[in-house]
Amino acid sequence: MGDNMDKDIVTSNHNISITGRRNINISGVKKIENFDESEFLLETNMGYLMIKGTNLEIIKLDTYQGDVSIKGKVNSLNYLEEGKKQEKQESVFSKLFK
Repeated sequence: MGDNMDKDIVTSNHNISITGRRNINISGVKKIENFDESEFLLETNMGYLMIKGTNLEIIKLDTYQGDVSIKGKVNSLNYLEEGKKQEKQESVFSKLFK
């Protein structure tokens, strides 16, 4: 290989698997920013990941390995740019405090 390779991509272990649109397994999670039954915002090795759906809940959390399992109906997965993460976080909190 060479020095030109992005070391984050080489060294990170970020994977997502979705089974039957009902179970999501994610590796490479650094932090769960916030969540409720319709949205999860996760910081991963590859950036911020927004998961939207219905009846979402954590069924497994391994903070040492960075693995998260979520169940519920998955509607979308979206990686956010850094500026959009801040806007999204504010909208989630504004929903909580209406």
